[in-house]
Amino acid sequence: MLLLVEDDEMLGSATAEGLAPAFKVTWVRNVTDAKFALEEVAFDIVLLDLGLPDGSGLGLLRDMRANRHLEPVIILTALDSPAQRIAGLKAGADDYVGKPFDLGELAARCEALIRRARGHAQSAIDFDGLVYDKAEHRLTQDGQEVVLSATELRIFDLLMAHAGSIVSKSQIEDRLYHWTDGVESNTIEVYVSRLRRKLGRDRIRTVRGLGYMLGRRA
Repeated sequence: MLLLVEDDEMLGSATAEGLAPAFKVTWVRNVTDAKFALEEVAFDIVLLDLGLPDGSGLGLLRDMRANRHLEPVIILTALDSPAQRIAGLKAGADDYVGKPFDLGELAARCEALIRRARGHAQSAIDFDGLVYDKAEHRLTQDGQEVVLSATELRIFDLLMAHAGSIVSKSQIEDRLYHWTDGVESNTIEVYVSRLRRKLGRDRIRTVRGLGYMLGRRA
């Protein structure tokens, strides 16, 4: 989950759309809506413009840190002097990206900060013989490469991020929503079945009434 705080309609729309393949993006345009969103949702990362119509982005950042909102924050701004960078970092920012920016680089910076916040300094995650390199979109099992389709990879990415825990059907639907015109009733079951054929049936367990879990082999 990514919170984008940006009041420029054209830039905000382009950024939200450009990051949607990698993140579920919530886009707000002012400090008031950003504060409300932060209280309602646990975001993985925040992208923050400084010049907002109802207040200062730096003020919002200071309030976040004072209220124990520890999400990684990347400042996005045209104010890109060394003094302004220092002010942003001292206020609690984790990174600082000047406008205009490359969306691919921005997505990579977001992923790196999220990994760091979760305790994964490397892009590759190892779970019981499954090694998933998120940056390279590459999966191996016991050293053998497993080729997944784009949709299979999106579902696996979510299951791997919560390995050993239950992921609800609605969470998977949310992940797929950005890439499809709609998620049919049996879509998830079809793709989970395909993942099981490639990874082994005991890898993905159905928890009746709750969802699915990527587990260790029996």
